[in-house]
Amino acid sequence: MNTPLSALLERKGPALHTVASSLTIAETVAEMNRHRIGCILVVEGETLVGIFTERDVLRRVVGEGVDPKTKRVADVMSANVMTVSPDATVEQTMVMFAERRCRHLPVLSDGRLRGLISIGDISRWVADTHRDEAEHLKSYIAGGLST
Repeated sequence: MNTPLSALLERKGPALHTVASSLTIAETVAEMNRHRIGCILVVEGETLVGIFTERDVLRRVVGEGVDPKTKRVADVMSANVMTVSPDATVEQTMVMFAERRCRHLPVLSDGRLRGLISIGDISRWVADTHRDEAEHLKSYIAGGLST
């Protein structure tokens, strides 16, 4: 659980999906659908200014009767985004997800976007770690490893 997020990002790959804050909600949702993702980072230039999620679509667009073809994503995104450092550990990130009741955290280093960690990324890492540990123990018990 002391594994840094940088290790998960390395395993996950460099793909990072962003949109300009000037796009309409409809254009942003189309981009999310194209990539089959549940959230997208909103930027101005290279600066992170917000995050837009499926939950935002339900609450701030559909729930409020906002016209997605005319309103900008900047008008309904979640601003003041909580971020995390690549040096943060998996355990620290799990606590943040639980306490803040969020599912995505942008990873920033020196003010630059380095990636996005989701609760799914963390769950996969934990499952893989437990599977590897179980295989190691099974091999040890079967006499496959020397003491």
